[in-house]
Amino acid sequence: MVERMPEESARDGHRIDGRTTPARDRGNHGPDDQEREDGEQTGNAANASAHANDKARDAQKDTGWLPHLDDAEAIQHSISDMEELVLGAPRRYTSGQVAHLVGVPLEEARRLWRSLGFPDFGPARAFTDADVEALRHLLHLISSGLLPEPVAAQFVRSVGQTMARFAEWQTEAWVEYIGGELTGERSEQVVGGAGDVMPELEPLVLYAWRRHLAAATTRVMESLTDHNTVGQRLAVGFADLVGFTRLSRNLSEAELGRLVQTFEDAASDVITSLGGRLVKTLGDEVLFVAFKPESAVELGLRMVEVMADEPVLPELRVGIAYGQVLSRMGDVFGTTVNLASRLTALAPKNTVVIDRDLAAALGEVPAYELQPMWRRPVRGLGLVEPWTVGRPGVREPEADGTAIPDQAGPVA
Repeated sequence: MVERMPEESARDGHRIDGRTTPARDRGNHGPDDQEREDGEQTGNAANASAHANDKARDAQKDTGWLPHLDDAEAIQHSISDMEELVLGAPRRYTSGQVAHLVGVPLEEARRLWRSLGFPDFGPARAFTDADVEALRHLLHLISSGLLPEPVAAQFVRSVGQTMARFAEWQTEAWVEYIGGELTGERSEQVVGGAGDVMPELEPLVLYAWRRHLAAATTRVMESLTDHNTVGQRLAVGFADLVGFTRLSRNLSEAELGRLVQTFEDAASDVITSLGGRLVKTLGDEVLFVAFKPESAVELGLRMVEVMADEPVLPELRVGIAYGQVLSRMGDVFGTTVNLASRLTALAPKNTVVIDRDLAAALGEVPAYELQPMWRRPVRGLGLVEPWTVGRPGVREPEADGTAIPDQAGPVA
């Protein structure tokens, strides 16, 4: 159970841990106490407003929607209802009160809160019982030694970034689904629908996390066993829509959004179906990794083929490199990633270009046909030897001048 903050007195002072602090002595208090006092004043006003709203809602509960409210007021009611529905409880604590309840300095509580990706709320009552419990759990993981503090910090940041992106995607999909302007009556319907969806969605999120965690830990443990190294030897690829910038100038925002969504959906389906991992999407480009050379080449070719069947999409080009990769918080870094990006810039449209190491690791596989391109210097990477890879009997597109002799200047 979450410890409840003692009730504040009405006029002369306030109570913390059973002690009454007279108003005339408050100037001697530290910043934490002052923040609590300011938060209590802000919270009292907010509570009074919420109480008035509840009375209005109760008075009309038998007649459906609140007919005496205009749309702006009705939408504000729905916003408050939606927030409390999602948070699971009303906001009732300031950051100073949360730190006091958990028993940590205020700045430490704020630092962990910022790590999750949230701003400081100052003296406002912004926190719920769930926030208190979450902070307690995190601090217990650190104090018990289950999570070293540096690992805990990375964990908190990664959770915050992942959930922020997930939440943005959900709300964008929701806005697209409801379409048009939100009216007061429509907002009430949205809140009701969210109340039905939330209990079903939450266990699905937990399930997906466990499945992805199981797959990721298996891959990492196998990698450490095989190579005895922190870095992983992976194939890293970029798939890029050709001429996207020029095309986007002639599309409306809605058309551009549909094009990007079609591209991302198709790329994600191909990558995951062949055992790869979609690292991130960058609008007209996706970054992916594959754990076997054959899988990397196959998913690159499959993406080109799938995109060619999508009439709304322009041509695709893919660059893939193979080597040591550093993974941090779900992203990938290192020379191999940089090389894959440069190979994508060299690739003709509807073509997959790979580096020499991936070509060597692939070996002689009857399912693929390899052709060397001209070697060329690439700034920061030295002389690179790109290869095109395709299906046997399928003529690859001409290089359109992108493959040039060794003496040419470096690629930026």
